[in-house]
Amino acid sequence: MRLPAEQVRVLGCLVEKEATTPQSYPLTLNALRLACNQSTNREPVMDLDDRQVEAALAALRERGLVRVVYSSSNRVPKYRHVLDEAWELDRAELAVLSVLSLRGPQTVGELKSRTERQHTFVDLAEVQSALDRLAVSRPEPLVVRLERRPGQKEVRYMVAFAEDADVRSGTAEPSGGPVVGLDELAAEVGRLRGDLDELRTAFEAFRASFE
Repeated sequence: MRLPAEQVRVLGCLVEKEATTPQSYPLTLNALRLACNQSTNREPVMDLDDRQVEAALAALRERGLVRVVYSSSNRVPKYRHVLDEAWELDRAELAVLSVLSLRGPQTVGELKSRTERQHTFVDLAEVQSALDRLAVSRPEPLVVRLERRPGQKEVRYMVAFAEDADVRSGTAEPSGGPVVGLDELAAEVGRLRGDLDELRTAFEAFRASFE
């Protein structure tokens, strides 16, 4: 299954807004178009019109990935994704796919920081676990691991279902463990040291209260 860029963007936006703005989800056509054309947290930035978004929605509905929601309290139809049902995804996997769909290839560290509004990963290993599941599950892999190019320190991942994705440049095999670089490890060590310092301070204050 390969989807054109407009459909990938629509799916990514629906997943993102479900998690970040649940009070306004499902989305109207206008809200979805605005989400698709955001100038922040999008790569590349798009300028889709209503006709293009409607066409993408129609195609995704035929594939069983999007549903239309009608309500007597709303004058216009709204739309929601059903990736969790169609592809049997959990919240962690949805967050990863959303960011990859909206921002292109990402490293494990980038995914951890950029998925925070949708799902909180404990550490890089948990992100890697979600990626590994997405790389081998379902009839076809949903993500692929890209080979490092000259000058790149970190391994990157991308969605495998994008029409312009060069799946041949990567592999759908699980990594067998966290694939992280020195910069990401250093950041993780720094965070853990900060947590340890906070625990030490709290313990000292607790002990002092008994002296």
